[in-house]
Amino acid sequence: MTELLNHLLARIASQGPISLAEYMSTCLLHPEHGYYTTRDPLGARGDFTTAPEISQMFGEVIGLGLAQAWLDQDTPEHFVLAELGPGRGSLMADILRATRRVPGFHAAAKVHLVEASPALRKAQAARLAGYAPTWHDTAAELPDDVPLYLVANEFFDALPIRQFQRTADNWSEILVTATEGRLTRARATPAPLDALANRLADTAEGDLVETCAPAQAIAAEIGHRIATQGGVALIIDYGDWRSQGDTFQALRRHEYADPLEMPGHSDLTAHVDFEAIAQAAAPAKYTRLTGQGLFLERLGITARAQALAQHLSGTPLENHISAHRRLTHPEEMGTLFKVLGLYPEGATLPAGLSE
Repeated sequence: MTELLNHLLARIASQGPISLAEYMSTCLLHPEHGYYTTRDPLGARGDFTTAPEISQMFGEVIGLGLAQAWLDQDTPEHFVLAELGPGRGSLMADILRATRRVPGFHAAAKVHLVEASPALRKAQAARLAGYAPTWHDTAAELPDDVPLYLVANEFFDALPIRQFQRTADNWSEILVTATEGRLTRARATPAPLDALANRLADTAEGDLVETCAPAQAIAAEIGHRIATQGGVALIIDYGDWRSQGDTFQALRRHEYADPLEMPGHSDLTAHVDFEAIAQAAAPAKYTRLTGQGLFLERLGITARAQALAQHLSGTPLENHISAHRRLTHPEEMGTLFKVLGLYPEGATLPAGLSE
């Protein structure tokens, strides 16, 4: 039994069942026992590995894509180069290294990071010491008076969700309750839900739909800035165009685990509903949802891989080839992870994406 479990059991005993959103927020961000507030979760010693930790190529080609967007939008003199959930700072470091020879790009850029984890902020400060980044607790704190060039890799999947199961013509929310000292799921009394009225047309009784209000709020903030000031956003995550089914999951030591067991000791995520993000980002325009593999290939990752391979042999070369495959192959991350681009009305499409 963990200290956070005791906290949750006491809350449920006094207040009744809680939503999955409340459960996720507590498990991930509790100030003393939260998963992200107490550890560095990345890498072999952590619970999961993200694309920037697999290979520098990921961040390099994305960085050049962002630089191309800056060039396409007439090289604004000042802009925010931002990342949501920057991990250890690896992606931003690779973006900055790849773009250092783009004339004027670094002089115009100010690095801003949205990060809730104190442990990860320390890692980011060490990795990006030469770029004087500014940290924010939320995306709403990002400057709104200059263009925004933003990347969010595996950020939206960790935002708290709510789950609803369809009854005849209503929705019953899935809640977290307690039974004999263990966390279990329960269903609330069915009731109409305006936010899901449109989903009655494409679901049947018993189907489950997930919603993520924080994701829509953040998308609205980003979309407003891009629509009014210019820039581009690249959102990279696992999920699909529209939410369907139970995707709430936990990772612990690189293995799937029961998300209701050992709260505070597992990474909790859910698949991203890209349609909801795209619609919330209006009036910014959005691109076609594209598989990560195809996106990276269009940005030239294979050519970059071949250039790097010329200086490698033996085990390092084998690892390099494996990393390229893991990022791009359909049986690895190539189709599971998808990319959505946001851009202003009338601007050139972000590189690697289609209308």
